[in-house]
Amino acid sequence: MAPKSVETAEMPAGDPKHAARATRSAGRQMRSRLLDGASRLFKERGLSGTSISDIAAVADAFPSQITYYFRTKEALFVEAACRDMLYAARAAEQATLSAHTPRDYTRALVESVTATDSVAFFAEALTLTRRRQDLAPLVERTIERLHSEGLRAYASQIERHGWNTLRDPDATSRRFWAVAIGVMVEGYAMGRSADELSREMLRVLGEQATAKSTGDSARLRLVGDSHAPSSPEGETSS
Repeated sequence: MAPKSVETAEMPAGDPKHAARATRSAGRQMRSRLLDGASRLFKERGLSGTSISDIAAVADAFPSQITYYFRTKEALFVEAACRDMLYAARAAEQATLSAHTPRDYTRALVESVTATDSVAFFAEALTLTRRRQDLAPLVERTIERLHSEGLRAYASQIERHGWNTLRDPDATSRRFWAVAIGVMVEGYAMGRSADELSREMLRVLGEQATAKSTGDSARLRLVGDSHAPSSPEGETSS
């Protein structure tokens, strides 16, 4: 199906640098549109039930633009899933900002994550990379970013409130995402609701910290937290 309109970068007659910037900007916008459309269709229909022409139609693009930017449908699937996962992690972090106790913090994280199907989408990408090792580096970078940003966010809350963490903060962050993926994959297979997934995650995670402060010696010193995290979309570009 031909798109209604095709975005093209007009080349300014003046400075070539302006033309290059316009081309890059148009390219980023097109990639973003393709990822948005692909994410929605892949979640609704799955990888096998979604064609390149379907994605092109919802993104108002040509099928050739998908192969230009992503090479294959599988590569687009993995990148869309990774981007969605990072967006879900960012939303979960924002949801914890009003938490004042460790229990409220964990509950806010869990409820935010289980309210979306992004984790299950990402789990499908993990399975796909078992057969497509060329796509594994993108997944690996996404997992490492989940862990590093999770550590940063958790350490920030410990520092802010003076909580006493019951485990190493890095282990706590890694454990959270391992539990989230496991519980949600199992839950989706069993047809569990978001509330059931949330309760199960809270049960498995248990207490992660206590509100009792043990003084300055228990407070964490943050390292390398002077820069805000970069855009999820920029991080997952292939």
